[in-house]
Amino acid sequence: MLIQVNAAEFHSTPAIITHVENEVEKALKIYRDRITRVEVHLHDDNGPKAGPDKRCVMEARPASHKPLAVEDTSTDMYDAIIGAAGKLERAVRKLVEKEREYGGK
Repeated sequence: MLIQVNAAEFHSTPAIITHVENEVEKALKIYRDRITRVEVHLHDDNGPKAGPDKRCVMEARPASHKPLAVEDTSTDMYDAIIGAAGKLERAVRKLVEKEREYGGK
């Protein structure tokens, strides 16, 4: 599973990149053979202004399925990453459960 981190409007650091990779790996650990790539986009919507403006968008590319996208917003980028990773895990789990239930892909 390839993890790509994009931070066009946000100054990312090696610590943030490592945090993203760790959270995605942890969230998708049991599904990693079903996911080809995860794209992560980090945004600071208000720049230097305060408030819940740190946004993390994660898009997983499951094999043989359309991409799944989730996002989370917080005052802290680390929290937004954790929130988005949790949402992504739930979305992938739901896809896998549907697959098992209906015998589809």
